Amino acid sequence: MLKTSPTICLSLLFFIASCSPIRTKDIKVGEGWANNSVNTTIFRKNAITSAGEYQFLGYYDNNEHMIIAKRKLNSSNFDLSSSDFTGNAKDAHNSISLAVDGNKQLHVSWDHHDNPLNYAVGDSILSPQLGDKTRMTGKDENKVSYPQFYNLKNGNLLFLFRSGQSGEGKLVSKLYNIETQNWTDLHENLIDGEGERNAYWQASVDTKGTIHLSWVWRESWDVSTNHDMAYARSKDGGKTWEKSTGEKYSLPVTAETAEYAWRIPQKSGLINQTAMTTDTNGNPFIATYWTENNKTDYQIIYLEDGKWKHENTNFRNTSFQLGGGGTKKIPISRPDILLKETKNDPTIYLLFRDQERENKVSLAYHQLHTNKPWGVIDLTKESVGEWEPNYDLQLWGKEGKLHVFVQKVTQLDGEGLATAPPTEVRILEVSNLPR
Repeated sequence: MLKTSPTICLSLLFFIASCSPIRTKDIKVGEGWANNSVNTTIFRKNAITSAGEYQFLGYYDNNEHMIIAKRKLNSSNFDLSSSDFTGNAKDAHNSISLAVDGNKQLHVSWDHHDNPLNYAVGDSILSPQLGDKTRMTGKDENKVSYPQFYNLKNGNLLFLFRSGQSGEGKLVSKLYNIETQNWTDLHENLIDGEGERNAYWQASVDTKGTIHLSWVWRESWDVSTNHDMAYARSKDGGKTWEKSTGEKYSLPVTAETAEYAWRIPQKSGLINQTAMTTDTNGNPFIATYWTENNKTDYQIIYLEDGKWKHENTNFRNTSFQLGGGGTKKIPISRPDILLKETKNDPTIYLLFRDQERENKVSLAYHQLHTNKPWGVIDLTKESVGEWEPNYDLQLWGKEGKLHVFVQKVTQLDGEGLATAPPTEVRILEVSNLPR
């Protein structure tokens, strides 16, 4: 009788598991506004989030009413709460952002493009029903754009938004304390464009609680004036900020004082407002795209051994020009990024949508420090229009489960508005990620 060693059996099992095909499960939520990309813009932090055994998401229905959906994880049934709040869904900037704090209370901010703050909290623990609209601190809350919540390790929430217009705004930060249940002002001007430019940022909080912030500068309303990728981090909940070297910033950070992870000139097709994450050692990984060697590709900028490095994914074939103002109709989505770490080098994953791949939800993957080309797999069979990715950061960080917010939407160029029927908002559960 042939005998097989336990080691060989375990290796074989690992090989089979690692080669298992990727699996997806589609969970229907409800019908949402689809005349532009307001429900699917990448700068929603968050479109979808989890707390304990419950998951929450927000979207506008076809009447521009804000819907908060809640389900128990592992259930396929969402309870939909239609609030009395509406938003100007005709402007794709005016998306909904939500988070659940360490006390398991829901916080929601919505309908912003250089207008007064709209903010409300759940009327009880884990409730999707919102109380009355309220202010946070009242300071710098009259010209809000791009509101974003970030969960901190101690259960508090960081809130970031732009105050002022494109090309001349400033980055404002506030902190919610779960013990006092109050907001305080952290910085009324964390990153200052000095009236000449503004920062378009993305942020991430690592497992140690460090807040990582990166941004491109834009010199005017024209997206073609985007340039460079700058970086800062905070190890004390957003109070003080430093460079990757540990050198302290004197605030506000300006174009002259910023640390630059990578220099990218204007008119490079550099996009703004993308995504970043970190590895278990707190090294940041930033995903974006720009045109290099006459081809527009997704690009990864990351910190390793104290040095900034860059990798061109190089799996696309075409190029396009990026210029003008308003929400653009672009052949590719902005990318979202996640990492999966093993004993070997980490695998980088990018969620994206590309006209070259018939605008399906796609996943690119690559093991760092290998010569293997990037792999790409489609997660849907059908087009999702001008969708951009958002996934449940809390669920991925705590359980390694990937749940993606999906809706087929139409975006016309220059803040255009389509005439489209409502489409299904869905959660795409993805498992058995390739390596």
